[in-house]
Amino acid sequence: MPGFELFGPEEQQEVKEVMEQGFTFRYNFDAMRNDHWKARDMEQMLCEKFDVKHAHLLSSGTAALQTALAASGIGAGDEVIVPPFTFVASVEAVVMAGAVPVFAEIDETLCISPEGLKAAITPRTKAVNLVHMCGSMAKMDEIRAICEEYNIVLMEDACQAIGGSYKGKMLGTIGDVGCFSFDSVKTITCGEGGAVITNNPEIYNHAHMFTDHGHDHVGNDRGAESHPIMGLNFRISEMNAAVGVAQLRKLDKIVEIQRRNKKLIKDAMASIEEVSFREIPDEAGDSAGFLSFMLPSETRTVEINKKLAEHGVDGCFYWYVNNWHYLKNWDHIKQMKSAAKLPIELVQERPDYSQVQTPKSDDIMSRTISMLIKLSWSEEEIQQRIENIKKAFAA
Repeated sequence: MPGFELFGPEEQQEVKEVMEQGFTFRYNFDAMRNDHWKARDMEQMLCEKFDVKHAHLLSSGTAALQTALAASGIGAGDEVIVPPFTFVASVEAVVMAGAVPVFAEIDETLCISPEGLKAAITPRTKAVNLVHMCGSMAKMDEIRAICEEYNIVLMEDACQAIGGSYKGKMLGTIGDVGCFSFDSVKTITCGEGGAVITNNPEIYNHAHMFTDHGHDHVGNDRGAESHPIMGLNFRISEMNAAVGVAQLRKLDKIVEIQRRNKKLIKDAMASIEEVSFREIPDEAGDSAGFLSFMLPSETRTVEINKKLAEHGVDGCFYWYVNNWHYLKNWDHIKQMKSAAKLPIELVQERPDYSQVQTPKSDDIMSRTISMLIKLSWSEEEIQQRIENIKKAFAA
């Protein structure tokens, strides 16, 4: 991770084909495109790779989240359970949909815990945005059983976990709808892009219409298409999709490299007495984009994070103080700051986000460091990294 580390002639060739036919719009204009349909090709590849009936590409992972909510019927005043540890888009998408985010505690999987989910459910709960953070998964059997018991939509935010699986099922396919991000630093990239995948035909039909101003995409005359619903413009371009086609073909290779590199470092760190690792419910399904480990105290974690940097161990993230990935630091979310009045301001029973407390999550995240696993490391660089890690702990 990220996929741009393996950019090569394959991506160039796919983009070249789009440039040569001279048309970058993803829909219609059949005569101008010489039968090149990169977005359509990548969607078919996603269906085959993930064994799902439907996939729809769009402009970003954030767009995928907002589309998944709308396509699942989640809107004004509905409560959506979210984790405090995630990229901020997971919460922004809920707010922009007119819905109400409700924060639930995580466990040492670094994802929403079954107990945290159950405690956050109210009569107004309509969905949970379950985020597979840092390449690995939540306790999916328990989570899914709770969603079925309470009849709430299980939405999988697998933006950081494409290529991972749980008991043989790809992450993103276990719930009602899954979301991926293909931005510039994801496991595979389109430069900018995202996807919604589902086996539910109603969710899919709403998704492809919502992302294109409600076009129903029936026939081959765009001007004659109907508009059964309202929507926005979250279309991906053929240029971005072309990059994604080449990258998706490399996904297995990317995950294989990540798993190999992570195992070498994790095995070496296992002998460090004060280190414990995040809980991974299905080790074989870990996409291995990050190695996340925990230390006994917040003080020691801050110290080690500093020592790792001093010893040249780059790509380490102490999320607890990170501006974009942890609730504690989201003042704009706590105060619901926006350029204009938000729909949530009309909801009388909304939480006071400035007072939200997640003590279990705070304890876990204050002791957690995640190390990015790179694809481009040589064997020598990995061995040097291991030595530098040991020196950091010894210091």
